[in-house]
Amino acid sequence: MDFKTLFDLSGKTALVVGAASGIGRASALGLADFGAHVIVADLNLEGAAAVVSEIEAKGGQATAASANIGDGSSVTALIDGIPRLDVLVCTPAINVRKRLLEYSDEEFDRVVALNLKGNFRLLQAGGRKMVAGGGGSIIVFSSIRSQIVEPGQGVYAATKAGVLQLVRTLAAELAEFGVRANAIGPGVVNTPLTAPIKQNAAWYDAYAKRSALGRWAEPEEMVGPVIYLASQASSFVTGTIHFVDGGWTAIDGRFTPPL
Repeated sequence: MDFKTLFDLSGKTALVVGAASGIGRASALGLADFGAHVIVADLNLEGAAAVVSEIEAKGGQATAASANIGDGSSVTALIDGIPRLDVLVCTPAINVRKRLLEYSDEEFDRVVALNLKGNFRLLQAGGRKMVAGGGGSIIVFSSIRSQIVEPGQGVYAATKAGVLQLVRTLAAELAEFGVRANAIGPGVVNTPLTAPIKQNAAWYDAYAKRSALGRWAEPEEMVGPVIYLASQASSFVTGTIHFVDGGWTAIDGRFTPPL
């Protein structure tokens, strides 16, 4: 075996959903750099097209696609429009930061509908496509909140734990068809989802100091784990969560955010 080819994704088709910004954008750029043809999918089609332009400017191959994981027919159309699917990367999530006793039914339904049900739609449709094609790698972004919580993160944390259990179940159910399923658990990352925290310097600094590395992550630092899980380098890895959290989950401590 030529170990230098372990991370080569040439000839593979990768779908990245939520790829117009943040971790999704970085993942799309990284997968293309390693040779994959990337379907850059997002509700923001203009943003997806901009990422395609970035990939093509570097000599890569990519196509923009519209994706609304809150709509089952949109997900079906997206997956049906791809002749073959080798890698699926799911990144979309929202958060309503409130204490549980203050949560409304509408807020609960909105977070669960996107983070859990929306990702379920993607996993189900993508899994079916991969089974029909003889294999593939499913990569879902969960969170450190699937394991540990803080005030104001309850519903978000529940959805991220739920997504992890869906991944583990897929790993058990689809292994016989050559499909692997894994999750990535980021810590705090500079993305649009966490942008409101940056407006509060004390909160931002407290999160930075909470990890062993003493800083926030950048979206590009999630690309290595994505490439690993997408490639033959992880051929015997399925049903896991890979924490990319700067040591957050290894260190004791607590911060109560200003909700």
